[in-house]
Amino acid sequence: MPGDEREAASTTLRGRGSRLRLRATLLMAVMGPGLITGIVNNDATGIAGYSLAGAKFGYSLFWALVVSTLALGVVQELVARMGAVTGKGLADLIREQFGVRVALLAMLTLLLVNSATVVAEFAGVAAASEIFGLSRYASVPLAAALVFALVAYGSYRKVEVALLSISLVYITYFVTGFMADPAWPKVARGMVPGFELDVAYLTILIALIGTTITPWEMFYNQASVVDKGLGKRELRYIAVDSYAGAASMAVIAFFIMLTTAATLWTNGRPAGNVEEVAQALHPLAGDLAAELFAVGLLNAALMAMAVLPLTTAYAICEAFGWERSVNRGVREAPAFFGIFGGLLAVGALAVLIPGLPLLVLIMIPNVAGGILLPIILVLALKLVNDEHIMGEHANTPRQNIIGVVTTAGIVVLTAVYLVVLFLTGLGIL
Repeated sequence: MPGDEREAASTTLRGRGSRLRLRATLLMAVMGPGLITGIVNNDATGIAGYSLAGAKFGYSLFWALVVSTLALGVVQELVARMGAVTGKGLADLIREQFGVRVALLAMLTLLLVNSATVVAEFAGVAAASEIFGLSRYASVPLAAALVFALVAYGSYRKVEVALLSISLVYITYFVTGFMADPAWPKVARGMVPGFELDVAYLTILIALIGTTITPWEMFYNQASVVDKGLGKRELRYIAVDSYAGAASMAVIAFFIMLTTAATLWTNGRPAGNVEEVAQALHPLAGDLAAELFAVGLLNAALMAMAVLPLTTAYAICEAFGWERSVNRGVREAPAFFGIFGGLLAVGALAVLIPGLPLLVLIMIPNVAGGILLPIILVLALKLVNDEHIMGEHANTPRQNIIGVVTTAGIVVLTAVYLVVLFLTGLGIL
């Protein structure tokens, strides 16, 4: 009997081990869309937004990062779930359920924010190259041509893997964050929500939200789930991927803010341009701080420079039923590649205009994205609550609370920001 019991126990353990390995294998197969979105989210606009949040206001905006990260996880899971349940992209669902006019409004919103963001990515390329002594008039056209050629005629996936690998440069912020000896009690106090009726504060607050939760992420994540062929059976793992992506973004953002707060804000250093922001890495890199920062900025900009125009092209072509695929070729999908190439051209040309401040260009889409985000959020919330589309997988009351509070909060914050901006302009505040 004891031998039989030991054998039965051994069989049970092997069975549990097999199930755990199977679950781990399924999780690894599903993981990707959420994690990639989280990493790409720390693009040139993200690096600038989080850097300025720490450099200008120290530790006081950490609460906003926590809140926006929670909202990001919910939003990412929401759109990923829609993709898995319906097998359709967000643009497709918007057109089918709300009609062409609403789809046009959504696409104009996406196009406006993404166009500004593409300009910002090229500004990141220009700023990084100028740190290395290379003129933007050479680096920007070269970057545009390279990205278009890789996507239209080459294998961008291989390049994407390489760029994701270079993202390890973000580890420098982890190391510097501790080396800079941050004031941890102030970090803890920064987790408690605060508010200031100040234009600069509200601008950075909206920018922080706008760079954390973006319209392109919603379209990209849902499309990625559909392209990967994920369905209802994988919903549990899709949720893990979505929240893991939000968490990975938040960890990087936290250490960027921590580093700039501990180095620039604490010491009263200016952060008016990219070179000054780069000095946050001085405790680790010394005189090479600017060069190290430039490597990370260039990598982040190049990675997003392809993803953002591709997301825009996919969404617009999906919304209006046009041919869309990087595998179709330019002749077979002219609208798709026309939108993709057009965005690259506009972004590159805008940055080549003499005299434009690069750091301002990088920050504009964060503010614009934060203001326009509710348009896409409202449409997504209406879709995910439609039981005809989602069935038993429609939103739960808890998910709706977070989604509605996020949307309403951004709308109220935007209204307050515009009022304060107007009153400040009149000299009343």
